[in-house]
Amino acid sequence: MDQAIEVRDGMDALRRIVRALRVSARAAERDHGVSGAQLFVLQQLEDAPAPSLRELAQRTATDQSSVSVVVARLVERGLVARQVARDDARRAEIAITGTGRAIIRRAPDAAPGRLLDAMTSLPVRVRRPLTRGLVQLAAALEASSVAPPMFFEDETPRARSARRRTHAR
Repeated sequence: MDQAIEVRDGMDALRRIVRALRVSARAAERDHGVSGAQLFVLQQLEDAPAPSLRELAQRTATDQSSVSVVVARLVERGLVARQVARDDARRAEIAITGTGRAIIRRAPDAAPGRLLDAMTSLPVRVRRPLTRGLVQLAAALEASSVAPPMFFEDETPRARSARRRTHAR
């Protein structure tokens, strides 16, 4: 395949993926009052509470600090409850509330969840080189130094400052 066509096809695929994520995030915000990332976390908690932020981060294939920001916003809005674990007071269990369930009953599957399912369903022989290529692309863009926020979830001011300090070095 000609290099120019291959690059164009790759760029087109990235544009389609980003567009699908952006459209889904806007629809979640407009129709349900939550970000796409928040909807994704709510949907992950629908099946079962998370015994910890670490476990929820694993379910969402996200850094623990990134999912923590989303959970904090959901707790503030009463869509998720955080309770001290019965067996370990250092750990917080995270569960969806009735108000959170009401939102996800009306909402379509969040695009980040569909993306995660699609990545997971790829055969290893396809997923491994794709992952390596995406990691290399992020590095080439100098976009791999800080834990990224969940898709289309605004960063906290503290995270933005840390990112700026890292890029200034």
